[in-house]
Amino acid sequence: MSLYKLLNKDVRGQAMIETAIMLPVLLALAFNVINFGYFFLMTVNLAAAPRSGALYSILGSKTPATPGLPAPALVDTLTRADLTGAIYNGATTPVQVCTAQAGTTGSGTSRIANCVPFNSAPSVTPPADPEAPSFVLNQVDVTYTFTPLLDQRLFNLVLLAPGLPCSSGGGAITCTFHRKISMRSMN
Repeated sequence: MSLYKLLNKDVRGQAMIETAIMLPVLLALAFNVINFGYFFLMTVNLAAAPRSGALYSILGSKTPATPGLPAPALVDTLTRADLTGAIYNGATTPVQVCTAQAGTTGSGTSRIANCVPFNSAPSVTPPADPEAPSFVLNQVDVTYTFTPLLDQRLFNLVLLAPGLPCSSGGGAITCTFHRKISMRSMN
């Protein structure tokens, strides 16, 4: 028998076995890249919307025709308008607006702005401003819950990492972001 015949092993089906072994690894990597990108997109958009709402609550439009600060409903409308173009179902996102325009409670250094919830927002009491009564903290609070784009529990390793606001329960993975921005307004 020749040496060539001894070394020539039958390799039919080898590529199929390698593909079967590597396919779950490649799918897990691809799904996690897509879901992490979506997670990052949600984080960026949910950081920007309450910031613009809080800024609007302390500055308003400040034109000669409208010198006062906006009502909480206008701050909510602006905040949800920022969310509507950026995330799914942004128009129904729970938002809580705490502003001096809604009134204040307490006196002296314990003076805080009253809060108005929109779309069943959870109630969060804003802290008192350390410089009260000259200043009042206005606060915009947004809570948004979403499911990842690719809800494949086997492959969502990144979203279930400790420290992230995602949990697996009831047969699905959900992530809940809570973003709160506080800015001072002069009293």
